[in-house]
Amino acid sequence: MTVIFLLACFFFLLLLNVPVSFAIGLATFLYMLTAMDFLPAVTTVAQRMTNGVNTFALLAIPFFILSGQIMAQGGIAKRLINCAMALLGTLPGGLALVNVMSCVFFGALSGSAVAATSAIGSFMVPQMEKAGYDKAFSGAITATASTTGLLIPPSNILIVYAIASGGVSISALFLAGYIPGLLVAFALMLLCYLYAKRKGFKGAPRLPFNVALTQIWKAIPSLALIVIAMGGIVSGIFTPTEAGAIAVVYALILAVGVYREVDLKALGSILTKTIETTSIVLFLIATSSALSWLLSYENIPQELSDVMLGISDNPIVILLIINLILLVVGAFMDMTPAVLIFTPIFLPIATSLGVDPLQFGIMMVLNLSIGLCTPPVGNILFVSCAVAKTKMEQMIKPMLPLYAAMIIVLILVSAFPTLSTLLPNLLAP
Repeated sequence: MTVIFLLACFFFLLLLNVPVSFAIGLATFLYMLTAMDFLPAVTTVAQRMTNGVNTFALLAIPFFILSGQIMAQGGIAKRLINCAMALLGTLPGGLALVNVMSCVFFGALSGSAVAATSAIGSFMVPQMEKAGYDKAFSGAITATASTTGLLIPPSNILIVYAIASGGVSISALFLAGYIPGLLVAFALMLLCYLYAKRKGFKGAPRLPFNVALTQIWKAIPSLALIVIAMGGIVSGIFTPTEAGAIAVVYALILAVGVYREVDLKALGSILTKTIETTSIVLFLIATSSALSWLLSYENIPQELSDVMLGISDNPIVILLIINLILLVVGAFMDMTPAVLIFTPIFLPIATSLGVDPLQFGIMMVLNLSIGLCTPPVGNILFVSCAVAKTKMEQMIKPMLPLYAAMIIVLILVSAFPTLSTLLPNLLAP
């Protein structure tokens, strides 16, 4: 009855166009009112929301958001695209392959799928359209490729999962995301190659060697941020939070001092956008933390665990069920609250069957990344539609094989723990 009441309140508020974070908080508060008086309900919800964001590790999120905003306006995207063009542009479907690789590069630097879709898509989609690609396909490949930045560090959602899980190492999670993220990129690039071969799209003319080398060289200072941030984390020189602060300083040096494409006047708008995004994310974390506490208080995770383990004690079967549930959840709920709400519910079930928390976290993030590209509330899908100047219904058909590719990688990640645990076992501090 608790779950039914919460879901009814939540979806009713969504139908009234109440923002997701407020819908979660209000649904939690309304349920608390049924169990206690007004003042204790207010106090309890406020305390749980405060405790939800009172975590030092969360300081990394505004730092990485700020560094991503600086990169989005600092000419870094253009240099990454030129680098990808020098590496892949001559292959069949070169522009589509460049789109995917650019999204991987930019997503890995910014940690934001929205920023990658906007920054890379606004340049690559028109270029692909000029070359004869359907703009719906161009938008679809941008949307799906941009989600790789949620798996390849630095990734804000992996930090959120680490907090929701109650102690999984952020450094180990960052390392765990590399192989699955690159597998998603490879799967998408393979589809682009086959699509180009079928449509007869040829690659761009080969660049002179010195020009190609120059394009790659210009991108190295940007890509060096990955080496600096992850190298420092893996070696134990600094924490993920400190890595976020270093990323901001490095991005400022590049954008203001080296590339000179961001002046001091533009920093005001960059800081404003960072504050807005950070506020949205942290308020989502706060309200979702209150709801997670309520579910735990009502013993919902244990009851659901008993039900699922009553169905099967085979880890593969349980992970299949969890994946199916999360695919549906991801189509209707934003990633951050989904991770905060369902991690405390499903992670204990998975770990009781011997599933590594690192594998489960990467599986969950990859699963919910698919939801970001899925109607009716896929944020990345909406951004990509705006960038490609097309309608959502036109995007669905070209998205179908891309969904299939991402789901195949999801199955591989769920079935083979080594894909997630190999690098953390080798390199984690």
